[in-house]
Amino acid sequence: MFGARTFDRYIGIDYSGAETAESSLKGLRVYLSEDSGEPLEVRYSDACGPSPRWYWSRREIAHWLADRLAEEKPTLVGIDHGFSFPIEYFKHHHLPLDWECFLMDFQWHWPTDEPFTYVDFVRDAVVGNGAARTGNRRWRRLTEMRSRGAKSVFHFDCQGTVAKSTHAGLPWLLYLRRKLGDRIHFWPFDGWEVPAGKSVLAEVYPALWNKRFPTSDRDPHQQDAYAVAAWMRESDQDGSLAGFFHPKLDDLELKIATIEGWILGIP
Repeated sequence: MFGARTFDRYIGIDYSGAETAESSLKGLRVYLSEDSGEPLEVRYSDACGPSPRWYWSRREIAHWLADRLAEEKPTLVGIDHGFSFPIEYFKHHHLPLDWECFLMDFQWHWPTDEPFTYVDFVRDAVVGNGAARTGNRRWRRLTEMRSRGAKSVFHFDCQGTVAKSTHAGLPWLLYLRRKLGDRIHFWPFDGWEVPAGKSVLAEVYPALWNKRFPTSDRDPHQQDAYAVAAWMRESDQDGSLAGFFHPKLDDLELKIATIEGWILGIP
């Protein structure tokens, strides 16, 4: 049975940590659903004007998102990379248990949003100071342990990982945080309860849903972004989305997940 929706717009983003923030990448895909409409791909040239380039860059997606989220239209955005690190990382590096402080500290050591900066440049000590903020691939967030197949955000150099996209994407979360302030709710760091009428940015894991929807003629990157937008719209329409904003965790787990983050869709 369909009820009142929480959001008017749904944006699914399949992310990529390849190359630099300026690079046009096939792995960066955006699908958008307005109201109850079918999710449609938003191409760079459609969103930003005529261009010989077909694909987005990370910088362009961040700027486009900032413009969309500044509009008076409650929007749910799901992005396919980690939004934070395991609690062991905070303890190992003696960091305060504060997500915004974490983002600032991370960007200072891993400036992957700066021009012409590859994630591997930081890993290889060409720029930044990544050696001072490393993690162990055995460290996993609670949400990763609860999901099937999700790997550690520190698990580099193997297929199906989000380590590189996470290390490339975190500085752009800080950009959006600074640009939009309290106009946007970063879930669950700003609270598990989503304020009425506010846009929300959440971490997602497309593998939860990409086989649920027919692929049509979409490639794997398109299918992942499409599935995110389609699931968020469908779940909001049938009333189940609210439950996923409140996963079944005990008090200690809730405190940990408020620092580590949570994948929307993991119950």
